[in-house]
Amino acid sequence: MTASITENRGEGRREKGEGEKPSSILLNTTAEDHHIARMAAVALGLTILENAIPSPLPGVKPGLANIVTLIVLARYGWRAAAWVTLLRVVAGSLLFGSFLAPGFFLSLSGAVCSLLVLAVARHLPSRWFGPVSHSIYAAFAHIAGQMGVVYVWLIPHAGIAYLIPIFAAAALVFGTVNGLIAARFMENKTDCPQITQIRTD
Repeated sequence: MTASITENRGEGRREKGEGEKPSSILLNTTAEDHHIARMAAVALGLTILENAIPSPLPGVKPGLANIVTLIVLARYGWRAAAWVTLLRVVAGSLLFGSFLAPGFFLSLSGAVCSLLVLAVARHLPSRWFGPVSHSIYAAFAHIAGQMGVVYVWLIPHAGIAYLIPIFAAAALVFGTVNGLIAARFMENKTDCPQITQIRTD
């Protein structure tokens, strides 16, 4: 995702009491930038919807935004999926007022671990591995990343190990469901408009 910045400064002339013209910044964006922004907005919308759903246990969420990540990964590559995911995490934390709070770092650690796993999983043979398996791997990596941060930073107690089976079961269920939804969208090709000449890895 690239954007060049052009800065236009005033000439410094003062006419009839007028001060120096304010400078302006122009962002020259590409089609890829626009596409990533749109997909990040869709992912953010799913995050907002997800937060409105009551959770039986703190930290157990369906991860609906991961559906968008899987679609972008399959169609446009890992780099675009990473941008969409990270923009969604940062924008969501700003929207909910949790930027640089523990919740932000939990979401960020889970997202980074998921992206790292997906970077490897996308090279697996497509004959046996697809959106469902990728979604399950990402869900487990997300939980592992969050649990690691909780143990190292927030609750350094071995008792959190008792929560692993619950989170693992949730990751398996939600990962499977999200993967099936993503696969369905990709089969129908109705998730988002196509663009041409988009850069991939």
